[in-house]
Amino acid sequence: MEVILLERVEKLGQMGDLVTVKPGFARNFLLPQKKAVTATNENKAQFESQRAQLEAQNIEQKSEAEKVGRKLEGQKVIMVRQAGDAGQLYGSVSARDIATGITEAGFSVANHQIKLTNPIKAIGMHSVVVILHPEVGVSVTVNVARSEDEALIQDRTGEAVSANDDDDLNAVQELIEELDVSEDNLPSETEAEDQAKAATAAQEAAEKTSEEESAEVAIDAESEAKQ
Repeated sequence: MEVILLERVEKLGQMGDLVTVKPGFARNFLLPQKKAVTATNENKAQFESQRAQLEAQNIEQKSEAEKVGRKLEGQKVIMVRQAGDAGQLYGSVSARDIATGITEAGFSVANHQIKLTNPIKAIGMHSVVVILHPEVGVSVTVNVARSEDEALIQDRTGEAVSANDDDDLNAVQELIEELDVSEDNLPSETEAEDQAKAATAAQEAAEKTSEEESAEVAIDAESEAKQ
């Protein structure tokens, strides 16, 4: 079946290309998604008459998508799910789940914009591509964990937390509790610099005191030797 592409379609062609595809692919995807129209003489003439307008619209939409993409690129979305000891989920994380999570984070995306070949079925850090425009795709990280605490650990280590690592998990959680690590309690960049300077000054003072004491001991020893 011959169609005219109304936008870029991966592995198929660019806007305005005349391509031959399987009828089922055209009827089930390209035509209902308005990514193409059948290549009739009427549609060919209509497309050519609107080509300049369609290309201008495409450029504008691409520019808007790139602006959103610069903010969305690298974002992390946490998905808390039940899982077995080996990390296998008792369910799965679908494109719809991810789209919902991204939308809740402040970016409006639809299910079909999430490029996910198969649902996620294991805990860990998963890189997923979000298609904002036929020519603009960005990567986000889906952090799938059994709890918020596990998600925090996975975010720091970049690795999935296994239920078999209970000792390590408990140790890290205890450390977090002892240090009371939170965004509110973390020092600002200025405070961190001041703390570093204070620590350096204290170390220099201690070294100076140690040198002075050593000098005094040497003088005393020399005095005793003369006597």
